[in-house]
Amino acid sequence: MSAAAPADLAPGNRAAVLTKPHTIRIEEFPVPTPGEREVLVEVRSVGVCGSDVHYYEDGRIGGFVVRAPLVLGHEASGVVVDHGRSTHGLRPGTLVAIEPGVPCRGCTQCRAGRYNLCPEVHFLATPPVNGAFARYLAVPADFCYPVPSSLSADAAALIEPLSVGVWACRKAAISLGDQVLITGAGPIGLLTALAARAAGAVPTICDINPGRLARAAKLGLGLAADVRRVRLAELGPYDAFIECTGDLDVPGDGMRALKPAGRAVLVGMSAADELRLPLSVLQARELVVTGSFRYANTYPAAIELAASGAVPVTDLVDAIFPLDRAEQALQATRSDPSLIKVVVHPCEEADQ
Repeated sequence: MSAAAPADLAPGNRAAVLTKPHTIRIEEFPVPTPGEREVLVEVRSVGVCGSDVHYYEDGRIGGFVVRAPLVLGHEASGVVVDHGRSTHGLRPGTLVAIEPGVPCRGCTQCRAGRYNLCPEVHFLATPPVNGAFARYLAVPADFCYPVPSSLSADAAALIEPLSVGVWACRKAAISLGDQVLITGAGPIGLLTALAARAAGAVPTICDINPGRLARAAKLGLGLAADVRRVRLAELGPYDAFIECTGDLDVPGDGMRALKPAGRAVLVGMSAADELRLPLSVLQARELVVTGSFRYANTYPAAIELAASGAVPVTDLVDAIFPLDRAEQALQATRSDPSLIKVVVHPCEEADQ
């Protein structure tokens, strides 16, 4: 049972729905009623992720296939407008960052604290779970995190990709003074580099796009390398290597730049399922190689990094679209590769 619905809610729940590849339609649904342990959030900002773009263009990512109309968007923030009976501490009017992956809470992985590996996780905008390109969203209260008043709705939405970077740094065991190689100066690579810097490490970020390398410099990431001109294996040596491109040729080269006992974390995802690694280097240097899948227990740290200014998340936002132009938002980075982060404001309409 929910609390009494506020009188000032919009009469319907407008959402941007992917009906087939390259086709977004604005539809209206009933406003969801929050369950006993849920809150109803009026969504204020949603970041466009590369996964959203893949679903829009291809209708699938690996084994996740869009078989029915799907609402995209999982990097979300909003304001609490209603709540269930058994929620505490989230008053209407509270701006929250929404963690999009809700696990079962009872399996072996969840009970060990690795809830990102829960086989039953429901993740926003991952078929068949609808996402946040909608005005209203009912969310478990314990996966909504209040943010300080110093943070905007856009900043709160970007706590999600920042969490990917925080988790990657934790998987790489980043510590004070570490030299860290990060490949890919897109949103995840930049946020990972900024998180590493905030942890006291010295990141070097690499890319083939001069505009993105210039953006890294503007964000204060002073060490950058254009890998059109220098090979990764010629750099370093590094204590840790975090791969954020998904390019199959990059991991092996990056590992050659590691010190003995170095750590490599693979964040970027590829359509291919196998890659070649330099086995002699891995063995002779006793390198540690691991994957990184989303994140767990990172939102409080990510919020603090953003609120303190250690990671200026809104400096990555280059374009804002209303819900009516969600399809243009999904096309934006293809049309203009210089854009780093695009966001959608579901409460805004094109004529506002």
